[in-house]
Amino acid sequence: MSRRIRLGMVGGGEGSFIGAAHRVAARLDDGYELVAAALSSNTARAQSSGAALHLDPQRCYADYREMAKAEASRSDGIDVVAIVTPNHLHVPVARSFLEQGIHVICDKPLGISVAEVEDLRLQVQGSGLMFMVTHTYSGYPMVRHARELVQQGAVGEVRVVQVEYAQDWLAEPLELTGQKQAAWRSNPALAGPAGALGDIGTHAFHLAEFVTGLRAEALCAGLNTFVPGRTLDDDVQVMLRFQGGARGMLWASQVAIGNSNRLQLRVYGSKGGLHFDHAKQDQLVYSQLGAAEQTIYRGSLAAGSLAAAATRLPAGHPEGYFEAFAHLYREFAANWRQYAAGALQTTNYPGIADGCRGMAFIDSTLKSNAAGSSWVVL
Repeated sequence: MSRRIRLGMVGGGEGSFIGAAHRVAARLDDGYELVAAALSSNTARAQSSGAALHLDPQRCYADYREMAKAEASRSDGIDVVAIVTPNHLHVPVARSFLEQGIHVICDKPLGISVAEVEDLRLQVQGSGLMFMVTHTYSGYPMVRHARELVQQGAVGEVRVVQVEYAQDWLAEPLELTGQKQAAWRSNPALAGPAGALGDIGTHAFHLAEFVTGLRAEALCAGLNTFVPGRTLDDDVQVMLRFQGGARGMLWASQVAIGNSNRLQLRVYGSKGGLHFDHAKQDQLVYSQLGAAEQTIYRGSLAAGSLAAAATRLPAGHPEGYFEAFAHLYREFAANWRQYAAGALQTTNYPGIADGCRGMAFIDSTLKSNAAGSSWVVL
């Protein structure tokens, strides 16, 4: 199985940021080849988008259901499909390809309701196929190192978890200008019941659980919509109770002027603390009680084995978003080859369970807010 994995894509046509990010990530380690796509439901746009990517016109589809059936019937059909559509299509598209025996890589949030993602989880489990949810930030080497330090007991018993994801691109009603990315994210029919909560809050929530290894058990949340006329939330504030007694706070905002894409995680335990700042993604700050603060750099000898496995460049050569994204694709490719050889091992990338956790987080946050910011079991 030394050939490239044949990749298909649904969504991600002309003007799509996330579609391009997926394609770069898939190609970075030369493990995939994009061979088919349904880049738009508009036939002309699907063809023009495919032509820009040098795809065979016969494998540029306008209907993802047709694509799933056609590719499954080909001897050189796709092995894996990447789903980069608006949220409301994630589950229907995934189901169509799973039914045809095709592995799935899906953007987050996994869907728009707990019921549909739980049904999808059962389908994935019954199919035996591989499924990855692209929580990109879990692919950063220093996020992996933070996880390893917590596992090794370097911070002791986790007491406090603080995570924030701040953006400012929706500080004004950009959706009213015709900007496509803002328009669908502000439309409940396409984005689902959550705005900033679903778009970036789920990333923050996954990062907190991924690094600490703890599951949040209950939350108390408040949703805000600051821009007049906007239907969905653009600011989220959540208190969290984790298993084992740890407490947490999560803030996600798309109206925080001065923050283009600022994701930060702080973990404090009985012995030490960790601070990861996405703006300094090659660094992890580690503190021990009574000792000098230590900055650990990606690529250095102080970074652990998990960071090393996710590192491509020597220290001092910055790695970023595409490389973190590509690490998830690389892990998925390695497991696909194991699967093809009949020897699938433990997966490290976010899977269907993580997608379901994200949807449960959205659902519980909405319930808490509707109940006057009461505590809700997650």
